[in-house]
Amino acid sequence: RILVAGLQRLTPAIPVLSEESASIPFSERSQWPRFWLVDPLDGTKEFIQRNGQFTVNIALIENHEPVLGVVRVPVSGACYFAARGHGAFCEQPGQYPSSIKVKPLPPGEVVRVVGSRSHGGLGLQAFVAKLGAHQLVTIGSSLKFCQVAEGAADVYPRLGPTSEWDTAAAQAIVEVAGGRVVSAETGEPLRYNTRESLLNPYFIVYGDASRDWLTYVPREG
Repeated sequence: RILVAGLQRLTPAIPVLSEESASIPFSERSQWPRFWLVDPLDGTKEFIQRNGQFTVNIALIENHEPVLGVVRVPVSGACYFAARGHGAFCEQPGQYPSSIKVKPLPPGEVVRVVGSRSHGGLGLQAFVAKLGAHQLVTIGSSLKFCQVAEGAADVYPRLGPTSEWDTAAAQAIVEVAGGRVVSAETGEPLRYNTRESLLNPYFIVYGDASRDWLTYVPREG
């Protein structure tokens, strides 16, 4: 309620979509050229476990693409944010925001993989098994995207279900920082509010585009 009220004060003409308002029919939201996509609590299991790895995610979607994103980490006070044409940043408490960008992955270097703390599953295991030398770190919520965006990780494979509000804000940050968030099936960037369902396809987040990350996605059969 606080987030929706604040956004409506800032931009009264722009609608807000979230898990709490997911019942809005597609016939109505398909007419929106621009809207806010909000997840007030990303990482519910992390919140319950009190490990601090949950976030508040706010994205601005234009023509089905995330063009602005804010990921706030309430426990640590960190805030990641980005907007197309303006850069990607991380702000730590008491410090000025610092610019962030993805890092290249030199040939032969150990791949730094970030995975879901609560939703890893067999898909993640199969992906990293095909990578060769790697280091896997598990983290909750959209912080995994932020790890790639700031160059602390090389790839985040999500081979399990997510919803559009889980990914939009962090996708904007990754893309502005020089990375990509793509469907694990097609390699195309994730898009938003294009159909009735608000579920995402399985996806891969990566920084260095010189490697074909889709070749590590396990295929049935």
